[in-house]
Amino acid sequence: MSFSDSDSSSHGGATEYKIFRQVSRDRLLHEMLGSTRTEKSKSWKVLIMDKITVKVMSHSCKMADITDQEISLVEDLFRRREPLPSMDVIYFIQPTKENIVMFLSDMSGREPLYRKAFVFFSSPIPKELVNHIKSDTSVLPRIGALREMNLEYFPTDSQAFTTDQERAMEELYGTFGNARRFDACLNIMATRIATVFASLKELPFVRYRSAKALDESTEATPSDLVATKLAATVWDMISKYKSSIPNFPQKETCDLLILDRSVDQIAPVIHEWTYDAMCHDLLDMDGNKYMHEVPSKTGGDPEKKEVLLEDNDPVWLELRHTHIADASERLHDKFTNFASKNKAAQLQQSAREGNELSTRDLQKMVQALPQYTEQVEKISLHVEIAGKINKIIKEMGLRGLGQLEQDLVFGDAGAKEVINYLRTNQDTTPENKLRLLMIYASVYPEKFEGDKATKLMQLAKLSSEDMKVVNNMRLLGGSSESKKTSSSFSLKFNAAKTKQAARKDRIGEEETWQLFRFYPMMEELIENLNKGELPKNEYSCINEPIPAPQGGSLRGNRSSSAQTSQSTTAPHSMRSRRTANWGRARHSDDGYSSDSALRGACTDFKKMGQRIFVFMIGGATRSELRVCHKLTTKLRREVILGTTSIIESPQYITKLKLLSEKELALDGFKI
Repeated sequence: MSFSDSDSSSHGGATEYKIFRQVSRDRLLHEMLGSTRTEKSKSWKVLIMDKITVKVMSHSCKMADITDQEISLVEDLFRRREPLPSMDVIYFIQPTKENIVMFLSDMSGREPLYRKAFVFFSSPIPKELVNHIKSDTSVLPRIGALREMNLEYFPTDSQAFTTDQERAMEELYGTFGNARRFDACLNIMATRIATVFASLKELPFVRYRSAKALDESTEATPSDLVATKLAATVWDMISKYKSSIPNFPQKETCDLLILDRSVDQIAPVIHEWTYDAMCHDLLDMDGNKYMHEVPSKTGGDPEKKEVLLEDNDPVWLELRHTHIADASERLHDKFTNFASKNKAAQLQQSAREGNELSTRDLQKMVQALPQYTEQVEKISLHVEIAGKINKIIKEMGLRGLGQLEQDLVFGDAGAKEVINYLRTNQDTTPENKLRLLMIYASVYPEKFEGDKATKLMQLAKLSSEDMKVVNNMRLLGGSSESKKTSSSFSLKFNAAKTKQAARKDRIGEEETWQLFRFYPMMEELIENLNKGELPKNEYSCINEPIPAPQGGSLRGNRSSSAQTSQSTTAPHSMRSRRTANWGRARHSDDGYSSDSALRGACTDFKKMGQRIFVFMIGGATRSELRVCHKLTTKLRREVILGTTSIIESPQYITKLKLLSEKELALDGFKI
């Protein structure tokens, strides 16, 4: 029996650099499942997991990957299972008391359920639970391995993970939250974040957004200190890995920046105009699942088919972060070019036009048709989706609303324009009017003081429940009841004087598409971190770095990457909403292949600098995920986004409503 963590890595002495999600997959399949295939245990095995580790596994591996490692059966730890005394078993479980009790019950006594057990824990196991296992003398000889995998996060993208905490915002920022729930939420979050660094063998500089009291006479509330406490807990856990994990780096190898949702309350509600964001904002999707209508094979009504919009779809990979108008044009080009180049498509078109087909033509069509069908289905899927999105944009008048939203954010519109929009667009949905007022309140908080807010909500014909959402935005900003200067509503998030523009135009970036002006604050913060220009009074570092001498780092020079980003910056802004085009001509490589996706996949990560990790407490947006992909290419550093959950505007609004509820009840709300 051994008790240790793995010694393979994507960094810290490793010979091969692997991208984030690949590390998770390889560790689970090869380091965990593959390690049990010894000379004495070559036969097929049973894999047992709990609710959390099932999610961990499913986010990184497919069932076919698992069976390739000679796993014949996957079981739930807490379900009644058939005894298989001739087979070995692999347990991948959380190190909780309940799980240990179940494991010992399976393997103890004269007739254990399985022959030999290989036990892997998703996070560090307390010493008392190790002693509990060792105290059962009937189980000890039946244990083939007892190891901490330290892998308890959920990769949702090649460069993103969650801690799977949908209710984190309510538990950490709700006015009626209790200390026990607050601490439990924070500890789970810290544990799962720490296992990311254990898996990658990275030791980060831990930076976090510092708490800001409104004045010196007030003490910080628990909500003010969420980022501070999380940073301290994460650093404490990661520090222990330095002595417990073989080959773990002893010096810092990357950056971690911990933020909370108050840093940017506009990003979750503004309309983001990329293909990915529009899919999740406007279509009735369940996570990444989309219901696609396909022609019936029997000639009847169209059939519903569930498809996943994820990394293994090259068209999705290419288009997801492009403007919806750009995506639509590229799809049109792909379909047209594919049809012009593909023999089966040409022949089928010829048949439709009434031309007589020769026997040879028919043979060619049959030979080419299977490939044609598969490829055209993938393109037509996205053509259908983009068509639906463009139809909704037109029906809901989103272009006009989107223009006003962005004008507000960049200081080009104010009260007059908002009031005029609400008066002349009475048929706008309540959700979109609420989102507009939330943006307005973030940019112009003084306009929501006293009875001004009530009048605006009445003009928009919104309810008191909707008013509660705007009112609760201040809870994320650290404003408590004791800090109010009067009984009237105030949205002053901090003591600084509010600027009348929440964003400045990005320097050196040409705006090609209309409504593509907005960017989340995370983009600016990551770029400042890369250049070493994060304000120390706002962003503290637990393990303050010592200025390094001239020279390289483990995987790249921080100063050189900063210089690179600065050298590519133009001296003046080229962005202008007046010169933007909703649509323009765009050449596509061919009808199907995804050139940009392939180029991205071929990126030489060995030449990249140190990783940057950004963790957003309270949920991250698709615009923030887009920024991490964009900056990875721009800064030549892999930027990885971590968060409690990926949020869409409707659920963010619902979460804000619940912040002031006595009972946090998300049950029945579709997440």
